[in-house]
Amino acid sequence: MKLSSGIIFSFILGLLSFGISVLGIYLVLNDPDEEFMVLIISLIIGLLMFIISYFALQIYTKKKFKKIYNSIGLVYEKNGGTFGTDAQQEVEKWLLNKTTEIQKLKSTEEYRREFFGNLAHELKTPVFSVEGYILTLLEGGLEDDTINRKFLNKAAKGIDRITKVIGDMDTITKIESGNLKLDLRKISILEVIKNVLSELEDIAESKEVNLVIEKPAVADLYVNGDKLRLEQVLTNLIANSIFYGNTGGKTTVLIKESLRGKVTISVSDNGIGVAPEHLPRLFERFYRVEKSRDRNQGGSGIGLAIVKHIVEAHNQKIKVESKEGVGTTFSFSLDRV
Repeated sequence: MKLSSGIIFSFILGLLSFGISVLGIYLVLNDPDEEFMVLIISLIIGLLMFIISYFALQIYTKKKFKKIYNSIGLVYEKNGGTFGTDAQQEVEKWLLNKTTEIQKLKSTEEYRREFFGNLAHELKTPVFSVEGYILTLLEGGLEDDTINRKFLNKAAKGIDRITKVIGDMDTITKIESGNLKLDLRKISILEVIKNVLSELEDIAESKEVNLVIEKPAVADLYVNGDKLRLEQVLTNLIANSIFYGNTGGKTTVLIKESLRGKVTISVSDNGIGVAPEHLPRLFERFYRVEKSRDRNQGGSGIGLAIVKHIVEAHNQKIKVESKEGVGTTFSFSLDRV
């Protein structure tokens, strides 16, 4: 059993009192026959000194700690808390909560630094390319018919990328702030998928990726959703599967009924896949898996973050499964109507 510092201090003080008492009384009496009496009296004095000093220390420390608890209590109560009878437990609980809050703030600060660093990187590449093309044109290239239109087209593509980043940032900000309202209605999920595949058909052909729809035997399935936002979700997912799939590979959009009144949509590819340690962060804004997610693909870097927010706005969850060298599957459900 570990002794407290107060007990140790009081014991030492009592021992010193015992020794001084023995020496003092013995010198005063100067009588060898009274040694036993001297020891008894000195022991009593030492014991009393131990008891008095111990309780005096307890009273003193309680007064001091009471002031500390009261000071912390004022801050604690200002933050909506109330002190119970056991002040020490309340303070310890309060300190634990504050420590957790500090850790969260540090994590948020780290995320903020990473976010702005990634945002700067996303904008820096197209800005520098546009700047380079325009400077070349201003320095004489504008009069050269062999390069002027070519460089203007490249500059326009760079501006389009900047516009997309800003547009996606505006979209996700509106979603997170609750200012973007969904237009929920009965829609054909098969029609939405076919519209998206039609728009991405040329990109798929350039990558020699085969686009496939797999659906139940029923003629059509209807869900409760925002058509434009779901098209945005599927465009991001299918475009990613094309960009990061293998040349000559396949992208499969699977529609599956659920017994719980749900319709599940999955987008799968047989591409490079994602390592397990990166999966939890795929839906963060501007997060990319550097070895496999090339920044030059032209995306805004927040497509998956928008996908996550739109799906969650439909009161659903999006899931991802992936294996390196095998492929990746994104899936989410919608309420069937």
